[in-house]
Amino acid sequence: MLWNAVLLAMREIRRNLMRSFLTVLGIVIGVAAVIIMVTIGGGATLQVTEQVASLGSNLLLVSPGQRMGMGQRSSASAFRLADAEAIAREINNINAVAPSSSQGATVVYGNENWSTSIMGSTNQFFVAGNWIFEAGRAFTQSELRAGKAICVIGESVRKELFGSQNPLGQKIRLEKFSCEIIGLLNAKGQSTMGTDQDDLVVIPLRTFQRRLSGNQDIKLIQISVNDGESTQKVKQAIGELLRERRHIATNEEDDFTVMDMKEISNMLSGITKVLTTLLGAVAAVSLLVGGIGIMNIMLVSVTERTREIGIRLAIGAMEREVLLQFLVEAVMLSSLGGIIGIILALIGSVTLANLMGVPFVFNLSIVAISFLFSAAVGVIFGYFPARKAAQLDPIEALRHE
Repeated sequence: MLWNAVLLAMREIRRNLMRSFLTVLGIVIGVAAVIIMVTIGGGATLQVTEQVASLGSNLLLVSPGQRMGMGQRSSASAFRLADAEAIAREINNINAVAPSSSQGATVVYGNENWSTSIMGSTNQFFVAGNWIFEAGRAFTQSELRAGKAICVIGESVRKELFGSQNPLGQKIRLEKFSCEIIGLLNAKGQSTMGTDQDDLVVIPLRTFQRRLSGNQDIKLIQISVNDGESTQKVKQAIGELLRERRHIATNEEDDFTVMDMKEISNMLSGITKVLTTLLGAVAAVSLLVGGIGIMNIMLVSVTERTREIGIRLAIGAMEREVLLQFLVEAVMLSSLGGIIGIILALIGSVTLANLMGVPFVFNLSIVAISFLFSAAVGVIFGYFPARKAAQLDPIEALRHE
């Protein structure tokens, strides 16, 4: 009985190909939209997570002043090197503490020049930030103590100044002094905020303080927490230590900020997931619209085939057989739309992921859910026309013209 219903449904679909195509179009669009939205959203979430992870493992950023909103900060005295040393000495479960200061400057090599960020720090900067050396080496302790004129450059600086040349051993001019390139960092790409992480030149902290800034200020302390340890506990301990060192009274607010990159990662991932869910829900509405379209066409089909239904009932067909025939037809239409929608969605997702520069994350569960939902739409919206056909009076149906 079921196979006979399938054959009848296929015959009816082939007989009205254009109408069948227009009927399933709503399902195709709905399924494709849901899968594309969720897939691209999943890729964006993964990209945010990877970009935040590239900034450093379990990273805490400590800076003077409190955030006031819109990127502004309250005024506060800068840190000193002793503050970073105290954190490294007195706080447990820390992998690296990197005191640093930075400023923008123009670097020059031969006839080429490039505006970049000059970072003064120690070797702990490379550990805290998960930096990998593509070539060369880090600073030696004697070079750090002496404040030698040496530097490590990022991939973007190498590309702009040296092109395909090997930069190791070459000298570039930073403001009024020259420094020798001893290392080249592996490329990281853009950060979550859209800045180029590879556009930097790292020099010893003492060199930066003597030759560029002219002061002992530390503008940022990067702290890498050991894997598996609670960044929240370390963050609290750092806050208590700095309040004591900066002589902040109990009733006064902090004049510094401790920012946990894990919290930022979770927040950004949460935002992208909420947006993905919202967009997926909006796209799912088109599936309901497609279901209404199927019901409308099936009602028209029942009206057109009233006499045929009457003949079948008159020669002994049971109501459940007529019900099954129209229900199978509705499910086949919606399932066909689901299959076409999935194919188009996967093609569209790969294309959009490449255009937007986000990873393509194949989500089998959303594909399966979308297909099952499209089939369910056929069952739900196809039932009412099928029930109407099954309950027709054979005598009245035979009289229908």
